[in-house]
Amino acid sequence: MNSSFFADGLLNGRVAFVTGGGTGITGGVARALTEAGARVALVSRRAEHLEPAAALIREKGGEALAVPADVRDDAQIERAIAATVEAYGRIDVVVNGAAGNFLCPAEELSPNGFGTVVDIDLKGTFNVCRAAFAELKKNRGSILNISATLHYGGTPQQLHVSAAKAGVDALTRNLAVEWGAYGIRVNAIAPGPIEDTEGMKRLVPPEIKARLLRRIPLGRFGMIKDIEHCAVFICSDAASFINGAVIAVDGGHWLNNQ
Repeated sequence: MNSSFFADGLLNGRVAFVTGGGTGITGGVARALTEAGARVALVSRRAEHLEPAAALIREKGGEALAVPADVRDDAQIERAIAATVEAYGRIDVVVNGAAGNFLCPAEELSPNGFGTVVDIDLKGTFNVCRAAFAELKKNRGSILNISATLHYGGTPQQLHVSAAKAGVDALTRNLAVEWGAYGIRVNAIAPGPIEDTEGMKRLVPPEIKARLLRRIPLGRFGMIKDIEHCAVFICSDAASFINGAVIAVDGGHWLNNQ
């Protein structure tokens, strides 16, 4: 069980609103939060990703609500927030994990392609934070944004994602300062190369993967469970004085990649 490092019921009574929660890293985070005792609303544009993920959580004894919504549409997100509050009575934690990515050289990147990724990753994160603010303020809640390490240097064919995630980091720090006065903590996790993700399978050729591995000081790729463990900690009261942090969970890769 992913939450076996933590005390039973660490997040009992909490409700988490998780975008991109049907698959990948944030799908794992959503499951880990339920294993720690939280109830979750899984939010994604595609209902076909949400229902199986919610069903799996329920099979394991957790509580999960599937709420289809596009993070780029603030009206849809406001309705998803309202539906979550109607079902569970509150929202304590927001996890922003909805994201888009593809490989493309900058000289071939269209304005539409660039804008689409910024709309999902950055504007979508803002839309969700803004829509959830009133509930988070009531409950002195927390926000966890899923960022990246791509923009710590220069990453070929990832200009669009790098720009969007740099914006997510800035948003994280600014909201931490502004909303800390309401007791709302805002932090981010920046995953490095995570082996058991669709992105690693789809976007990283074998020769690049071997080069990446050589540059990870800990000598292995990360796994989704590594992000899950960090997420449960950051969303718990054990991290009650951590605010505005962007935590790289990458085995030291970015430090050794300069």
